[in-house]
Amino acid sequence: MTKHFGETPPGRNPDEYDRLRRRILWMLPTGLYVLGTRAGSRRNLMTISWVTQVATEPKLLGVGVEHSAVTHELLSEGAVFSLSILSRSERALVRKFAKPVKDQSFADSKGAGLMNGEAVRREVTGAPILDLAIAWIDCELRHTLDLGSHSWFVGEVMACGLSDEAGSDTAGVLRMEDTRMSYGG
Repeated sequence: MTKHFGETPPGRNPDEYDRLRRRILWMLPTGLYVLGTRAGSRRNLMTISWVTQVATEPKLLGVGVEHSAVTHELLSEGAVFSLSILSRSERALVRKFAKPVKDQSFADSKGAGLMNGEAVRREVTGAPILDLAIAWIDCELRHTLDLGSHSWFVGEVMACGLSDEAGSDTAGVLRMEDTRMSYGG
């Protein structure tokens, strides 16, 4: 029999081992962000934690998105995404984007509008960016890797920016540990 990653080691209780494994994986420092996607006129914002820079030349950003998510469909079709980086004081906001956005209105051709009551805008790619983000990154999709339950999407940074409130303090960036949310493991 071939051993697969994730099997319970011999002699271990499967439920106890699974809880231990999740607890340890949750200890990995993880940011908590809002991912914006667009395909045609369809847009979505989704809370996400699996994000990292994966190359410096060109500047590439990787994001892990579950196959069943609306965001997965939009990112696959539209091939663009944005990342809104939030301050720690916005920890309650990420819950607004734990499910697909139903409440959307866009008043102008520049992409400004509201999603779940939060002001958004677009930059280069047209993917929605939260106005209250302390920093943002706008990407075009370059690679997709199927990883079982998720796909790893890699985008090239086309534009980015900092809010006036961000300054040079990155310690104030929202992290998973700031919320009662848990994902992964």
